[in-house]
Amino acid sequence: MATRRSLEPSTLVLPALLLLLFYGAGNAYCSVVSGNTTDRRSLLDFKKAITKDPTGALRSWNDSINYCMWLGVNCSRTHPGRVTVLNLENLSLEGEITPSIGSLTFLKYLDLSNNSLQGNIPDALANCSRLTILDLSSNSLQWNIPGSLSNLGVNIMDFSNNNLTGNIPPTFSNMTQLLAISLAHNHLKGSIPEELGLLPNMVWVILRENRLSGRVPAKLFNLSYLLVLDVRQNMLSGTLPSDIGNLLPSLQVLYLGTNKFEGHIPDSLANASLLQRLDLSSNYF
Repeated sequence: MATRRSLEPSTLVLPALLLLLFYGAGNAYCSVVSGNTTDRRSLLDFKKAITKDPTGALRSWNDSINYCMWLGVNCSRTHPGRVTVLNLENLSLEGEITPSIGSLTFLKYLDLSNNSLQGNIPDALANCSRLTILDLSSNSLQWNIPGSLSNLGVNIMDFSNNNLTGNIPPTFSNMTQLLAISLAHNHLKGSIPEELGLLPNMVWVILRENRLSGRVPAKLFNLSYLLVLDVRQNMLSGTLPSDIGNLLPSLQVLYLGTNKFEGHIPDSLANASLLQRLDLSSNYF
């Protein structure tokens, strides 16, 4: 899978800061106690499902050192031996994500982005109830997005640049702590669930380059904290709310290009004083 990221630099400001704050703190500590047998076994099961490791990134994953010191692994300060961080981004790994990863129940940060992982996103990930950041972007993952993931309390979820199919699960409305979501550059179809508009703290919605159709739910335009809305290159239709510029006072990026929107471009967009980037091209305005 190409390593092209789904987001432009200006749209990544908030997520990048959150990643830095979280991972910067977690990276400073590695547990050296005997550890948790379940977590160690889960990591080894994950390694076993990796069919190609061209950089030798997982070579350190052996009994010569404690698993909390393995590359990409960090463990908890308060619960020694429990894995809280698994960061294996950009290592050219090939293989699948095993269901055993769901046994890492203290995991808070999971980043497997920019690899060549295939297969499905395992339902067992829903067992990682402490996850706050979940990044599986830029792989070759297939099939549907498991609806069971709606049980997670994640703040940032990025599944962009994969081969995911099916619909966006409406149960994502249960993810009340979700701040940022990117499902860009997949093969998702159907409509945008109106339930996404029930997440009042959402700041970052990236759904571009899919096969989504129908209208953008009115509730999505009621997300007053929304900074970025990018739904370019879909098959979305309908008209824009006449008061869109008043409904989204925090909006900085609005990308609606290459869809089937029609009607008039609302004058109220002039009231979106923070708007920096706007794309309405290739529609029927």
